[in-house]
Amino acid sequence: MKIFHGTENANIQKPTVLTLGVFDGLHLGHQRIMQTVVDRAKAASALATAITFDPHPRAVLHPESAPPLLQTLDQRLSNLEVLGIDQAIVIPFDRDFASNPAENFLREIVHDRLQAKEVYLGKGFAFGKGRGGNIDLLRKMSQELGFIADEVPEIVLRGQRISSSKIRRLLSEGRVNLARRMLGRPYGIEGVIVRGDRRGHTIGFPTANLRPQNRVIPKFGVYATATLVEGAWRRSITNVGVRPTFGQDLEPSIESYIFDFTGDLYGDVLRVRFLHRIRDERKFNGIDELKAQIAGDSARALNYFQHKGVRNMLEIL
Repeated sequence: MKIFHGTENANIQKPTVLTLGVFDGLHLGHQRIMQTVVDRAKAASALATAITFDPHPRAVLHPESAPPLLQTLDQRLSNLEVLGIDQAIVIPFDRDFASNPAENFLREIVHDRLQAKEVYLGKGFAFGKGRGGNIDLLRKMSQELGFIADEVPEIVLRGQRISSSKIRRLLSEGRVNLARRMLGRPYGIEGVIVRGDRRGHTIGFPTANLRPQNRVIPKFGVYATATLVEGAWRRSITNVGVRPTFGQDLEPSIESYIFDFTGDLYGDVLRVRFLHRIRDERKFNGIDELKAQIAGDSARALNYFQHKGVRNMLEIL
């Protein structure tokens, strides 16, 4: 997949079928949009193109209410490639861009620059000055400019519309199973492994301490997780929280104990995916009680990993 930062840098060699949006998380609803774009691009001998924005528009226009993002930009772009997008165009979002009327963007960029044959929006998405670039305007201008415009239906799960904000809320509640179903994959974070206080080593459960790049982390507690080590997803158990037994850290920590692994990971970038919540974080009356609890948590996690569906999931992550 080719990546362009700004539309002026895009090297368009043939017409496009495109979509545009933030696409934070690339959940099942976003995946339906991308599948539509990819399928239509193949049928039209065009480039499947996704236009995304960085930073999030609300971080520029209404920073006090801007949501923490489920993915870093690199993670978003990586997932777009997995979904079959030929090229991604990252538009640096600022107030100048926000003041540009949607009609100008559609005429000068979508039609003239990107030679769009077809354009697809997610339900309810709007762009441009005053959010004037909605599906109604798109359909109106498509008749003038000669491209097809349509809105991709949203996906509903358990009677609830799938959205990035809904997934953030589920993760804040520790409901990683339902979040996984809405994402179409387990929620994951990544970051550099840093040296901790090595308490895990002293009690027989050495952990990898991750400094996350992602801003959204699940509710404090203990989870059965999958950790990518040396190109393979390994069974692990992860604690998210402030470690109240040891006086409560100022910043939340993410510590993963990787089963059947003894290597040195300091300085590596690690990926952790959250599969199942085991319990809340709580304070213990000393090391012995904590050690016994970790042993029990580990047994529960290993039992979870024995389920056939979980084993299959680890193989395809």
